Amino acid sequence: MNIIRHTDPDFSERVALAGAASSLFDPGIEERTRVILADVAARGDAALVELTARFDGAQVSADGLAVTQAEYLAASLKADPGLRAAVTEAARNIEKFSRKSLRKNWSAKNSHGATVGEKFDAFARVGIYIPGGTAPLVSTALMTIVLARVAGCREIVVCTPCGADGSINPALLFAARMAGATEIYRVGGAQAIAAMAGGTPTIRRVQKVFGPGNAYVVAAKRLLFGHVAVDLLPGPSEVLVIADDTAEPGFAAADLLAQAEHGSGHERVWLVTTSAKMLQAVEKEIARQLPLLARREHIQRALDANGWLIQVKTLEDAVTLTNRLAPEHCEVMTKGAAKLAEKIVTAGAIFLGSLSPTVLGDYVAGPSHTLPTGGAGASFAGLTVDQFQRRTSVVEYNRAAIKKALPAVRKFAEVEGLSAHGRSAEVRLVKAGRKA
Repeated sequence: MNIIRHTDPDFSERVALAGAASSLFDPGIEERTRVILADVAARGDAALVELTARFDGAQVSADGLAVTQAEYLAASLKADPGLRAAVTEAARNIEKFSRKSLRKNWSAKNSHGATVGEKFDAFARVGIYIPGGTAPLVSTALMTIVLARVAGCREIVVCTPCGADGSINPALLFAARMAGATEIYRVGGAQAIAAMAGGTPTIRRVQKVFGPGNAYVVAAKRLLFGHVAVDLLPGPSEVLVIADDTAEPGFAAADLLAQAEHGSGHERVWLVTTSAKMLQAVEKEIARQLPLLARREHIQRALDANGWLIQVKTLEDAVTLTNRLAPEHCEVMTKGAAKLAEKIVTAGAIFLGSLSPTVLGDYVAGPSHTLPTGGAGASFAGLTVDQFQRRTSVVEYNRAAIKKALPAVRKFAEVEGLSAHGRSAEVRLVKAGRKA
């Protein structure tokens, strides 16, 4: 772990370093991603087959990219009662939370007496990326696909990496199908985003791409924005824990270790505390707990690169630093946690108190765990069901309303030098008058 104290002479410089390690804008990753995107755009399925062999070690033909009904059935048969119960419980909470966020059509009268409003339609075809690799994220299937289903999307396309034998983790496959996926393809990485965004003979293009992923997946979404709509930039996991001297160091350490274990090495974790004693206690707890964990090598790599224990002077300083870092997850383990959290305005999700670990948000609480990372929280919010809805404004005028609007329309047309604009409103009154 990297330790910074507010008494250090180079405190400001080191804090800047703690917030500058995001992989979202790595030029090397971006350039390699551009090559992959161009390859898929040029060669379609052939590129997907070659890239799957190169990155996943799997020999899959173009005809074998799609998961079959037999595979769905086999995955369902392998799902034990515990998995079924966990998936059902999480999906129920996610669906209930999502229905509260659905946007509804509305209409009202404006100052002219015309009817104006909005209507919201589900995207017909959406693409969802679900990370696989060393940690197949079964929970991510629920945290994305359930929202698409609640929104009413008819076609829900899922791409996820396969293993070297070409198979997809059966628990992930079961969860994705149960959540509502209509198509699943064994394609991962930036090439999956390219396929969904541009289409290939096997994978028809989608209207919008959703889901978290590694640095290459996030780079692909960023580079393809405009060719296709994207949700946000959810990359390698992050957590920031704000702690005062009332916090439990064992809890804080456990949560830092949990978010560092995904395996990319680009995960970022921060403890921000006002207490020198707390910083030392958390450091000792990390050293004690880490050897007990199965993925300790992955965790250690992330901690060495992007693990920070930071002592600040005041809780106000802690809030300022938090808003600057814009962490994916922010845990507030202090006195008056709710009051302090009101001042945190860039975090993807906030967890209040010592009994609200990030893992509950990761798995079962209800809000989607697909959240902005790498500082993107300053501009993006987390994934919500209304992002699966397309907004359209609706306007309806009658003769009386257009007559009332005409003076302002004429003036705007005059000022902007667009006489045809003004005439397009005037001609309707002339014709309406003739008919009358």
